[in-house]
Amino acid sequence: MPGFWDPRRRPERPDMSRLTMIRFLTEIDYPPFNFTGADGNPAGFNVDLARALCDEIKITCTVQMRKFETLLDALASNRGDAIIASLAVTPQTRTKLDFTDPYYRTPARFVARKDAVMPEMRPEFLEGRKVGAVAGSAHEAYLKAMFTDAELHSYPNAEALRAALKRGEVDFIFGDAISLAFWINGTDSENCCAFSGAPFLESRYFGEGVGIAVRKGNDTLRQALNWALFRVWEKGQYTDLWLRYFSVSPF
Repeated sequence: MPGFWDPRRRPERPDMSRLTMIRFLTEIDYPPFNFTGADGNPAGFNVDLARALCDEIKITCTVQMRKFETLLDALASNRGDAIIASLAVTPQTRTKLDFTDPYYRTPARFVARKDAVMPEMRPEFLEGRKVGAVAGSAHEAYLKAMFTDAELHSYPNAEALRAALKRGEVDFIFGDAISLAFWINGTDSENCCAFSGAPFLESRYFGEGVGIAVRKGNDTLRQALNWALFRVWEKGQYTDLWLRYFSVSPF
């Protein structure tokens, strides 16, 4: 399970008396994080987390689904108060938005065929081994920098990368652990493979994580959401949500 909150740094409850409603904006189609449920209503990990935060703050909330590329404009034009849509915290997004503390990160992980899984992945363990990554990705860059003695094989996309592992062309692949977790647990993998070793979370390569975005200067809402995120985690609700949506954890 990911752990992003330090129990020794419990935030104080902020003054939320000026908050009367939170209008969340999320993406239309990015399962399992955001999607339209069978009843036609917004659903997914982000949506359920937003509802849990509202319950904690004890405030009325709405969730509006929009195309991803319209979310920032909708927030800027006051058609919503916060974006909860797996929006990465980057130097570029920080110039336009303020963010809560990260509520998840996208780790990188190695995957091997089940008969070749290793408990630990160190550079010296992969000397001369064939390791695949998507060409031009942060994962390829990390391998080039840190696993210099591995035999690197680059592929044009994730589908080609996974196919190479299935047919034994490479010993390991290295990539986005969230998408790999769904592949491992899905039918396309044909139960071939499993994670090998622990997750890699170096922010220089794999980002600062994902936060809830608010308009610049909206500290009242940002602090309220940070407080509620900690409370939802502290009570175990975050863990329950995570396990509901990620049967094979990327962590």
